[in-house]
Amino acid sequence: MKLVFVSGGVISGLGKGITASSIGRLLKARGLVVSAIKIDPYLNIDAGTMNPFEHGEVYVLDDGGEVDLDLGNYERFIDLQLGRDHNITTGKIYKTVIENERRGDYLGKTVQIIPHITDEIKRRIMKVARESGSDVTIVELGGTVGDIESMPFLEAARQLGRDLGKEENVMYIHTTLVPIMGSVGEEKTKPTQRSVKDLMGLGIKPDMIIARSSEPIVDAARRKIAMFCDVDEDYVISLPDAKSIYEVPLTLERQGVADRVIDKMKLRPLTTKRNMKEWETFLNNVLNPKKEVCIALVGKYTSLADSYLSHLEAFAHAGAKRGCRVKVKFVDSDDLLLKDPSSVLDGAHGIVIPGGFGMRGVEGKIVAARHARENRIPFLGVCLGFQIATIEICRHVLGLKDANSTEFAPETCDPVICLMNEQKGMEDMGATMRLGAQAVKIADGSKAAALYGSKDVSERHRHRFEVNQAYIERLEKAGWRFTGRSDDGSRMEIGELEGHPYFVASQFHPEFKSRPERPSPLHQGLVDAAIGRI
Repeated sequence: MKLVFVSGGVISGLGKGITASSIGRLLKARGLVVSAIKIDPYLNIDAGTMNPFEHGEVYVLDDGGEVDLDLGNYERFIDLQLGRDHNITTGKIYKTVIENERRGDYLGKTVQIIPHITDEIKRRIMKVARESGSDVTIVELGGTVGDIESMPFLEAARQLGRDLGKEENVMYIHTTLVPIMGSVGEEKTKPTQRSVKDLMGLGIKPDMIIARSSEPIVDAARRKIAMFCDVDEDYVISLPDAKSIYEVPLTLERQGVADRVIDKMKLRPLTTKRNMKEWETFLNNVLNPKKEVCIALVGKYTSLADSYLSHLEAFAHAGAKRGCRVKVKFVDSDDLLLKDPSSVLDGAHGIVIPGGFGMRGVEGKIVAARHARENRIPFLGVCLGFQIATIEICRHVLGLKDANSTEFAPETCDPVICLMNEQKGMEDMGATMRLGAQAVKIADGSKAAALYGSKDVSERHRHRFEVNQAYIERLEKAGWRFTGRSDDGSRMEIGELEGHPYFVASQFHPEFKSRPERPSPLHQGLVDAAIGRI
């Protein structure tokens, strides 16, 4: 069992997740089997009940795990399929330990942070690493060294180095900030020195330091960090800001990061040559687009881009495949109630309405869907966006003026969107939705079938409400065809509007399975239709 721990110091938001993902990508390119774990020190059991304004999007895995968005980076960069156990939170740890104590598992002993909490952390890490069958598992330690809630996880990481043998089975990589100060651009290494000192005070000596800065650090700064932090100079890695996060693996590769990890941990790669040709082609298309389209993303969390991170990455993947930059224009749906939609959506070659919860912003999204339908603008609706498109067509094509979802209007006389039967009587909010991968059958001759290249697909879900079957026949007669279905045809999954260049919506979230080499088919369809308008 070989573990690489990636920690962060000085400030949050340095890109530990991208760094960990990039190292994983490089190791996989050498033929190694790689897995990943994200540790989040918050007390929530999972990310499912967290507001996107608070923590960014909730990323959903095949097994229904609602997890931190960094697991999306792992899946995209390393091309993995992870499960809920790959996200460890303080809430999960304490819940298990308290349940064990209530059962009497600790035989009357006083339950303490050490050893009971740290043992449970170690047990979970080792279980995931073992069951993944990986050659190496990368463990991102969320938070910043010095945070009180991170202490048990750092202690567990220290103990695992002792238990497994830190000479070759455990490696510690620390990501820190090297600010560049003043007009002369002087690099300040003191924050890194202090952070490493704090880490060493906890019993962890980093093997490698990733120095984050706005520009590449100079050799003098590298030598200074090496001397004061007691790290070999070759293991001080400069990671400056990049034009694209997808540059990071190649930046690390140029400095021999994969070779150093392999040498230190005595790994046995299948090849000494990296296999990054597809990645390089993808990155070249990202950085050197031949054209540009604008997609208006109409939502309610638009002040925080991370709320829609997987959509942004799916558009990057789809655009790169066509040598096109996809510029995403964030539109607060409420603005469409205050202004002429033509002025708000001016310049957009396509429109996407993503998922969301709650009544706020819904009417503005209905305006956006109607604008796309009536003006033949390429449109993609996802989850709530699928339901919005259905409500809009009921109102303005079928003439059901009061058509709505029972989520927003419980007493509506036309509940075209209703609560799923299995959700009725549900009291707990966490992990109780229809979650994870579900099989979907797609109709022959549909746009979706052409895009997927298959009639049988598996996509990830996160919802409580669905299309009311009582309205399906009328909707299909009006041209809103349900070309994708699940659960023996009883649950509507994909809608396509007849006679429109591209008006498609899905109950599932195709963005969660988008990969640089394999873009989400429905996002690809929207981008292709948008390119057709330039």
